[in-house]
Amino acid sequence: MTVAPSPVPADGRALGADVAEDLAGVLKALADPLRLRMLSAVATAPGGEAHVGDLAVLAEVSQPTVSHHLKVLRDVGVLHADRRGTSVFYRVSPVYRTAVTTLLDRFAPAVADAGRPATPTPDDPGAGRWTELHGLADVDRELTRLAESLAERVPDTTRSEALRVVRESYTALARRGGIPVHLVALTEHFARQRLADAAKNRGGDVVDGAAPEPGAGHVPQVLFVCVGNAGRSQLAAALLARTGGDRVVVRSAGSTPAGDVHDVVRPVLEELGAPDDVFYPKPLTDDAVRAADVVVTMGCGDSVPVLPGTRYEDWVVGDPALASPAGVRAIRAELDARVHRLLDEIL
Repeated sequence: MTVAPSPVPADGRALGADVAEDLAGVLKALADPLRLRMLSAVATAPGGEAHVGDLAVLAEVSQPTVSHHLKVLRDVGVLHADRRGTSVFYRVSPVYRTAVTTLLDRFAPAVADAGRPATPTPDDPGAGRWTELHGLADVDRELTRLAESLAERVPDTTRSEALRVVRESYTALARRGGIPVHLVALTEHFARQRLADAAKNRGGDVVDGAAPEPGAGHVPQVLFVCVGNAGRSQLAAALLARTGGDRVVVRSAGSTPAGDVHDVVRPVLEELGAPDDVFYPKPLTDDAVRAADVVVTMGCGDSVPVLPGTRYEDWVVGDPALASPAGVRAIRAELDARVHRLLDEIL
């Protein structure tokens, strides 16, 4: 006779009472829009710390009001205060650093993107194309044709490798969610990048998926990585692509790619001339890291493999998904300055 296992009591699955009470206290302290803005400003400030006066300008309130809100966050342990003379600087407490990063880089953008339709409506551009390809047989035929084309276009690539990478790329892009319009076209671009990176890592003479011009020297490759690949890394990649042109190969990726680029970022990408089939969220791959001369992380350094001979930089930059229109412009300006400095150094 089979005996059904005893169910685990609810009190064995739930948070402990003491932990729940402590967590509720921290969440209550965070549950204020002004405090969340201050916390994001502190977490992304140069050097990881911010002065009360700077936060007062951000919040457009008096310094005593700012000090009150900061004290609430300090009392629950989220922020640490450091007095230097007559000035007080605030930084995220080490024990909360990972939690705050998760809150600002993953949870907050998810809230901002909530309500975005998961599938195209009949009025959406490209919806008919998606309907045409929704059957597995049709998609597989398209992917096979795409793989054959890429095997011919990307040096040092076999048809079997191209088909494997194309299918993996299609699955990875479909898994991230979002609106699946133009998914096959995005798969073509992502798979070509992956095949080019793999060929380069094998020692092939490949520059961004094609044979280099005769006599051309080494073209540096830069990889920008953030969590969702929907804001900062996209802007940085677009700025470097516009400034560097053919002198540099640009990649971007996300440790946990979002379904689509943030709405506040897309107009800026359009101003920079970024086409939709290039600047879209895509997952981070080992080949992309190995093929890069420079890897720039923005809030996701722990998820990127560290390889010998590769230059790594971590840029502390605000998340445009959480910023006002003026804040997005300021983030763009900061990234532009960083990109110009990086380009001067690697060239």
